[in-house]
Amino acid sequence: MATDPLYRLLAWLSPAYPIGAFSYSHGVETAVEAGFIRDRATLVTWLASVLLQGTGVVDGALFVAAWRTVEAEDWTSFDAIAERAAAWRGTSEMALESRQQGGSFLSITRTAWPHPSLDAVHERLSGELALPVAVALAAAVHGIALDRALEGYLHAFTANLISAAVRTVPLGQSDGQIALAALEPAVRQASEAALSVTSLDEVGTATPLLDWCSLSHETQYTRLFRS
Repeated sequence: MATDPLYRLLAWLSPAYPIGAFSYSHGVETAVEAGFIRDRATLVTWLASVLLQGTGVVDGALFVAAWRTVEAEDWTSFDAIAERAAAWRGTSEMALESRQQGGSFLSITRTAWPHPSLDAVHERLSGELALPVAVALAAAVHGIALDRALEGYLHAFTANLISAAVRTVPLGQSDGQIALAALEPAVRQASEAALSVTSLDEVGTATPLLDWCSLSHETQYTRLFRS
């Protein structure tokens, strides 16, 4: 029976996939504490900014670049992208968030959906990968189309931050799903922008408040999340 790439993608990006995503809020917890996120409308505005001017820009570009080098079997370039991704974080908590989830993703995927290239990358990089690079690697070696994999990744990233907000604001589950629906255009726009990037040197962010929230979270008195 032929394998179904969509099935694998849905499994990898499910909240049930054991990479620890539930324990990170990507600064949302501090944004709620500071009053930047107060309700569904402010959550949508905040996450649209993250997607289109912040982490969505960087992670999307890294995902695309990594997927393309894997498809071309250009492992020297892939390793360089992985190194850049590890350093391309504004704060220690953001670095931990991406590195821990990426390492966990690579580990469980090697176990459940093994592939020689996953093992080879794990050996070369000692299992240390930023999450977008790890997911792009798995998608490419398992034959999942770039556009589908990228949009799925950005959707999962958005859904996880909405889940954090639902628990922190707090918001109802209905408000969370309405927010996710409202962010569909932003997810698609972020995906299209990433696909058009020709060089990682062109990529940058413009969300200093997001970095401030992450830095402030390190010393926040009461915390539910690791970021």
